[in-house]
Amino acid sequence: MRAPKPISAAVQSAVVELLPEMHAKSGCEELGLSRESLAEILCDVAAKYLTAENTEAEARALLLTLRIDELVLAHACAAGNNSAWEIFLTRYREKLYLSALRIAREDSAARDLADGLYADLYGASTRDGERVSKLASFTGRGSLEGWLRTVLAQEFVNRYRRTKRLVSLDEEGEDGSQFAAPQPEVRRSADSRLESATDAALASLPSADRMVLAAYYLDGRTLAEIARMLGVHESTISRKLDKLAKSLRKKILAAMTQLGMSRRQAEEALEVDVRDLQLDIRRSLAQDSPAGAFSEKEVPLRTREGSG
Repeated sequence: MRAPKPISAAVQSAVVELLPEMHAKSGCEELGLSRESLAEILCDVAAKYLTAENTEAEARALLLTLRIDELVLAHACAAGNNSAWEIFLTRYREKLYLSALRIAREDSAARDLADGLYADLYGASTRDGERVSKLASFTGRGSLEGWLRTVLAQEFVNRYRRTKRLVSLDEEGEDGSQFAAPQPEVRRSADSRLESATDAALASLPSADRMVLAAYYLDGRTLAEIARMLGVHESTISRKLDKLAKSLRKKILAAMTQLGMSRRQAEEALEVDVRDLQLDIRRSLAQDSPAGAFSEKEVPLRTREGSG
């Protein structure tokens, strides 16, 4: 078992200072997590992102950005608290299924994907009696919903890769070649026309729109936080993001057809994994926008027209 990362004095001091406030608003007592358990969780999260060179002020700033209620809920579920698990299912069961359906695109496959993830999230006891759950790795730096989408997408990719590596014995000869090590997968590069069209579409946005997109997709801010920043209602930001996503998609499609692609080719190009784009979307959105790094959300290149 890997030894835990040492906790610096700065982190310990910051946790001691903030623990009463964070414990009070975390819902620990209702979810069966002690004050000491919360302190340990906070120390582990801070130690993951900070080094011995970081100051107490930097540790305090990091801790204050955590989604403490979601962090506590996730770790209470990982610890096996039934009340926490019931709350988790109430909040996220339907969202997980809808995310799985967007990924798998077929009902039975989506339910199988979501159900498989539930087992990993609920966890199981090892021979030592220790509970192992993926939820224990949630750090609270982004939303729990966004983290769950990321885990779900990764599980889908893992399943796809396992399936690709399974070769039917009937399809191979009798010389044992079916047991050869699989060839590494080669990722297909995105069409350069998609990259050009995406860059142009982002550049054409007003700075205010880039700011909203950057705050949500780069800084990981919630709808409520962005709404407070701009002095509008949360639903206004939700509608704006949806409108921007649809508008961007139309602009990208139009630009690709102008570059010689058919409508069908452009639609297929938009299905590319955003990680395959040789394009610094972060830089494009960050112009005149709050600085930040990608959180647990994905730029919505795949948003469908007419979707809610």
